[in-house]
Amino acid sequence: MIDIKFLREDIDQVEHLLARRGYSLDKEKFIALDLERKSLQVEVESLQADRKTFSNDFGKLKSSGENTDHLKKKLDAINDNLKIKNESLNLILESINNILLDIPNIPHESTPDGKNENNNIVIKTVGKITSKNTVDHIDITTKIDTDLAAKLAGSRFAVLRGSLAKLQRALISLMLDTAHKNGYEEYYLPYMANRDSLIGTGNLPKFEEDLFKISETLYLIPTAEVPLTNIYRDVLVNDDELPLKLTAHTPCFRSEAGSYGRDTKGLIRQHQFEKIELFKISNPSTSMIELESLLENAEEILQLLELPYQVVQLCAGDIGFSSCKTYDIEVWMPSQNKYREISSCSNFGDFQARRSNIKFKSIDGKHFVHTINGSGLAVGRTLIALLENRFDGSDFISLPDAIHPFFGSDKINI
Repeated sequence: MIDIKFLREDIDQVEHLLARRGYSLDKEKFIALDLERKSLQVEVESLQADRKTFSNDFGKLKSSGENTDHLKKKLDAINDNLKIKNESLNLILESINNILLDIPNIPHESTPDGKNENNNIVIKTVGKITSKNTVDHIDITTKIDTDLAAKLAGSRFAVLRGSLAKLQRALISLMLDTAHKNGYEEYYLPYMANRDSLIGTGNLPKFEEDLFKISETLYLIPTAEVPLTNIYRDVLVNDDELPLKLTAHTPCFRSEAGSYGRDTKGLIRQHQFEKIELFKISNPSTSMIELESLLENAEEILQLLELPYQVVQLCAGDIGFSSCKTYDIEVWMPSQNKYREISSCSNFGDFQARRSNIKFKSIDGKHFVHTINGSGLAVGRTLIALLENRFDGSDFISLPDAIHPFFGSDKINI
């Protein structure tokens, strides 16, 4: 949520900054509602002052035994009017809050201009592309079964079996152990979240169609970012505790609304997938440094697995709703002859902290923290990249050294 004080004091500047990301702010609607809010607040405060005055007079008259009927009528009239005004004020405040919940984050000044992914900037490319393979991962191995998954649950699911399921587990262990080595505290989390938690991270109310709602109050989590962020909802932390570094492995559940016909084959785009989340709570003065560090932590996994990749900085028109600056890490997928996203690392500034009321205490008062997160990594896409980049047409795939202790072998039979 953006700072309402900034919106009130310089709405033209906010409009300009949001236009960088293609968002059209309904400036006139906000101004009209805020003026009405201000007028109603003045009326409510005036009525409250009158009620206080008449209540004091009422008490004095009653204690002296004098008639209080005329004051009671005035107090009743004030209370009735106050109730009406308060109800109107609450409706206005709710409307203003709905506008604020719909407004995306303001892009950071270091986020480049651009309308869409075509305007993103490749920051660096790491590793040499050596694979000559053109075979898709789903055709490389018989141990990925989407037909069985369709029988069990429907489309956009997969069943992994045998050594491939073990390799996925090994990748998860490698990612978590690497995160722990880099100072992240591991959490085991609920795979469901309530509405307040999803509002706090910016998933609700705007992106409800992307979620799986399982009851009136619960949703399946789209990422561990949601519960990790909300561990600190309504919490005041001390400045010397920052940065806080958390990690978790969870399945992620996404409806993939609007993506039908895209990446329907194999493990690329599913309703359920595994991911390791890297999450930080930072002092605002160092949050961009923490973003760069988190990016390096996510890249480390690809370096350990000897997979070629590139880092892309997203333009203002392509960053996510809650983000002010984002880097995508894209791994090379030989069968598609292109890089595909495997991690998105973002700084949200104080956007989520305002929605979730996460503050830190320093010598000069209480302030909103900054939140940073990224995938370290998406496990299914890492598995795909490993298979495709190391497949040479034989019946087994040799594995990089880093995974041997977790998998228990230097190769996998496919």
